[in-house]
Amino acid sequence: MKSAKLLFARNRAVAGDFLQIVVNSYSQIFFSTHRGFALLIMLVTFFDFYTGAFGLVSVLASAITGRILGFDKGVLKKGLLGFNSLLVGLGLGVYYSPSLYLLFIVILASLFTFFISVSLQGVIGKYGLPFLSVPFILALWAFMLATGSFTALGINERGIYTINELYTLGGKPLTDTYDFVRNMNIPGGIRAYLISLSAILFQYNIVTGFVLAIGLLLFSRIAFSLSLIGFFLAYGFYGLIGAEITDYDYSFFGFNYILSSIALGGFFLIPSRNAYLWMILLIPFVAVLTISLNIVFLQFRLPIYSLPFNLVVLLFLYSLKFRERYSYTMSEVYFQHNSPEKNLYIFLNNKERFRHKFLTPFKLPFYGTWKVSQGHSGEITHQGVYRHAWDFIITNHEDKQFKNEGDFPEDYFCYNKPVIAPEDGVVEEIFDGIDDNVIGQSNLKDNWGNTIIIKHDTEVYSKLCHLKKGTLKVKKGDEVKFGQIIAHCGNSGRSPFPHLHFQIQSYPYIGSGTLDYPLSNYIEHKKGGTLLQTHSKPKINQKVSNIEVTDMLVSAFNFIPGQLLEYTFTEGEESQKVSWEVKVNEYNQSYMHCSQTGAKAFFENDKNLFFFTYFEGNMNSQLFLFFQALFKLQKGFYQDLMITDQFPLYLTYPKHILWFYDFISPFVVFAKSEFTLTCKEIDDSITPSEIRLVSIMSNYFFRKKLDKLEFLIDIDTSGIASIQSTIKNRKVILTR
Repeated sequence: MKSAKLLFARNRAVAGDFLQIVVNSYSQIFFSTHRGFALLIMLVTFFDFYTGAFGLVSVLASAITGRILGFDKGVLKKGLLGFNSLLVGLGLGVYYSPSLYLLFIVILASLFTFFISVSLQGVIGKYGLPFLSVPFILALWAFMLATGSFTALGINERGIYTINELYTLGGKPLTDTYDFVRNMNIPGGIRAYLISLSAILFQYNIVTGFVLAIGLLLFSRIAFSLSLIGFFLAYGFYGLIGAEITDYDYSFFGFNYILSSIALGGFFLIPSRNAYLWMILLIPFVAVLTISLNIVFLQFRLPIYSLPFNLVVLLFLYSLKFRERYSYTMSEVYFQHNSPEKNLYIFLNNKERFRHKFLTPFKLPFYGTWKVSQGHSGEITHQGVYRHAWDFIITNHEDKQFKNEGDFPEDYFCYNKPVIAPEDGVVEEIFDGIDDNVIGQSNLKDNWGNTIIIKHDTEVYSKLCHLKKGTLKVKKGDEVKFGQIIAHCGNSGRSPFPHLHFQIQSYPYIGSGTLDYPLSNYIEHKKGGTLLQTHSKPKINQKVSNIEVTDMLVSAFNFIPGQLLEYTFTEGEESQKVSWEVKVNEYNQSYMHCSQTGAKAFFENDKNLFFFTYFEGNMNSQLFLFFQALFKLQKGFYQDLMITDQFPLYLTYPKHILWFYDFISPFVVFAKSEFTLTCKEIDDSITPSEIRLVSIMSNYFFRKKLDKLEFLIDIDTSGIASIQSTIKNRKVILTR
């Protein structure tokens, strides 16, 4: 019985994967993985039943081949290896009369296209380039040239009696709709746009174009607007240069402009003003290639299909690979979400949240709370190439840095206090043997005093100066870890009173200039409370400390692969058990997986912070509630400390407002979805058993708050005990 259930579950999973391959092969024609759009495209292909049938056969043949031969499931499920086969099946199906012989040819062409797709993925994929619809062009050209000699194939005569064919497919309602749309007084430019849109699926009628335009609009506002911009730019360009634009069926392939503008403006580049500008500049190139290539290929009786689109997009994307520096204003999409809006909103969110991700995470080089006595561009010594440095001291509750009269180094609170490694690294240079100064005097000869320089990364070093003679606990070449005591604070070198000089630099030499580099995850202590600074530069007179973690918080968020999180979800009078497993994917990314809904919540967990990075899947899953409530938190409890972050708009923003905002989002940013978390209560600061946190998700439009969702999070010695909220006037709660 158990083996039968396992077999059923396995077969069900295989069937689900197979269905996903087929469906996404349709939507990938427009670079999408949207299921509803895919089904709409599939429906439209069956406006000519036999064309649609042969297209479906091609996709099925491609999907079966991919599964049998064991190709990458992820690539297959996205439809990346199937959509070219679909196009070839549609092309052959619309050109030839249906027959068993054609069925054999279509299957053969589908397999040929599939292997071209796989090969091109290996050849140009290693450069980070898409193969677009190149396999479709090569395969369809090859088979059209060859089948010209196949006398068993008859030329398709469907389309002559279109009304009869539509009546057979959908009855009188469909024929009435066709007549209504066909007889509408549609301006020539819009009519050309709709026909060009339908030509992508080898159909040349307004009804198909109209349905696809509606589908494109519902799927993506950015893609829809780009399709209009690209087409009408070309339409205007043709009029400007006096090119022939009356025949839209075969010689004028407007879909090249539609696909080019969508690809460059919204899918392979992050939608932005610069991406739109370059798309506008490149459309004339597509027009010139369309005209010139059409003249050349007509000699061989071959349509150019989407060749101009492929050439221009690939040439431009390949050219961008040779840029010397990364550009936020003209950024390539490195992880494709198959939606211009998702690509944009995730990019904007990641740019804000993770712009410092690849920087060395320097911490403060001491224990406890110290004060910045001199910051960047200081009044005394931090000038010129040395301006990006800090001097730290310790002060008491009266803001004095010494006891007694302060006549001796020992009177100063920071004197002889431990100095720690600000991050993991290797000791590159040390200098010891310089005596401490008499208070008020400086040793200008040995300016830096006793010093340790640590290498952390290529061209990234930290330098700690004015250390106490004889307290250096490391030697050159030693490996050090963050928090390891490496020396004690002193008063050597150019130091009239004890303090710690700290700077980041590019070179391993004493006397090297400074780098303008942020410090990571420290607490700023203010009169009104505390503030978490994730990546910032302490300023003069600020009191700062590293995060002192609370063991109970560390334990509660110690999620390890294989761990099962089990909760009871209660909404009103109804309750259900939910569970999520902690996993790690092939890219070493940790995530929580909900087996009931398939949702995944990706997260990162370091010494100081826990935070989610990405959510995918069903947002009705209770995992999404968990994701929202605990989007980011620090592992140290500081009373009333508040941290902030931002959600990607597509996850949490009101959909009815976001739908209209999508149109202008590449140009202006005035909507945001903000996360805040506040440390509210702790029963005992030394040995706590209960902690309460409060988090809030707030949506803003032009700084006006639209709505908010508040969560109460209770943590005890067993972990995250409960999360409570009120959604749509109904109380919901997750409890262990």
